[in-house]
Amino acid sequence: MRLPVLIAITAATVALSACTPAATEPQPPAGPAAPPVPTVADDSRPPGAALLIGPAAQYPGTGPTDADTLTIGDAATDTVGGLLPGDTMLSPFEVSTPILELLDPALLDAVQQAARRAAADGVEMRITSGWRSRGFQQRLLDDGVRTYGGLDAARQFVATPEVSRHVVGEAIDIGPTTAAEWMIANGRRFGLCQIFANENWHFELATDERGECPPLRPNAAG
Repeated sequence: MRLPVLIAITAATVALSACTPAATEPQPPAGPAAPPVPTVADDSRPPGAALLIGPAAQYPGTGPTDADTLTIGDAATDTVGGLLPGDTMLSPFEVSTPILELLDPALLDAVQQAARRAAADGVEMRITSGWRSRGFQQRLLDDGVRTYGGLDAARQFVATPEVSRHVVGEAIDIGPTTAAEWMIANGRRFGLCQIFANENWHFELATDERGECPPLRPNAAG
């Protein structure tokens, strides 16, 4: 009897092992792992925008800080009074900004009359700079010194605050180039003259009693 019992036990063991599930094999991932998200390097450029005055416009300057506060009048020393950010230009009739509001009234009136006449000729006239605080003018000069390598070279494009006609509201810069060219050809009818040979955008009330403009000065230093 022992042999049949042994056979029966062996058969039962085989049957039970057939019902036991095999160990789970490791499964490959569904797809390639996602690449890590790239990080953006810190911007190490100095804060601020380029200063849009003369040929130095293509060079970066030192921008205003959060501590800058706009003040007006002869004692203004802030570095943002008169700043137009980026490529901003103003209509000659946007008088709510100090850039135009603090201009000499006679100059502003002449520019507005010229702008109306230019518009009738199909030319849109815009303002790129007008009144500036002493501090902003000094900032432009300092940037010019860095750009051109010295004060003498910088003064050919940027006047000192003591002599700048922008600081006293008696100068205005015109853009774009087509409008500046129109003003060169027609500005004297409104008393407006180009002053510096190297700045075809800068105009002042400067006609004489015959309505003629003075000879061009070579630059802001001479």
